[in-house]
Amino acid sequence: MDKGVSLTETRTVHHTAGPGGARRWLLCCAAALAVGATGVEGQDMAPGRHNHGDYTAPAKLVEKVRTATERFIDVNMAVASGYQAAFGCVSGPDHGAMGVHYINGPFASDGEIDAAKPEALIYEPTRQGMKLVGVEFIVDASAWTKNHSAPPVLEGQAFHLVNAPNRYGIPAFYELHVWAWRENPNGAFVDWNNRVSCEHQ
Repeated sequence: MDKGVSLTETRTVHHTAGPGGARRWLLCCAAALAVGATGVEGQDMAPGRHNHGDYTAPAKLVEKVRTATERFIDVNMAVASGYQAAFGCVSGPDHGAMGVHYINGPFASDGEIDAAKPEALIYEPTRQGMKLVGVEFIVDASAWTKNHSAPPVLEGQAFHLVNAPNRYGIPAFYELHVWAWRENPNGAFVDWNNRVSCEHQ
């Protein structure tokens, strides 16, 4: 982990989904997610709402993710559906956080992407409990290229390639954030969201 990133209440939650190697890769990928936030709680996007700040005309992928994950607004539903918290909240030293990632082992190890099945759900710890703010799609690069001739794209949104060797010591992987439930002034698909905080972890 870079000096510019600290872990708040870091913990690894072990689960039985997928082989040990896949589980290690998933947890490392969770640490590899970009960070960002101010200390101020951001504005949530209510279910079914189509006009909210910069989201006057949400991208198709944002809408699909909202539809697919609305039932996971309650974090207990996510856990019951196979998502497991991989780490505590990850914060930067001077600005921001990325939230807590709940990883679905089978989704993350299948080498495929599906807008309705994000590999990770992202929650912000608040005084009222965990609040869903977005998702991350993650796929191992070698697994993807075995069956596909081009990098992954979902609804016109290209994934970012994190090459190997990398600071996480894991194989190359593709990733894409979608801030479907928390407005991001920098865009719905950028890695950083300055309106997510770890203040209440």
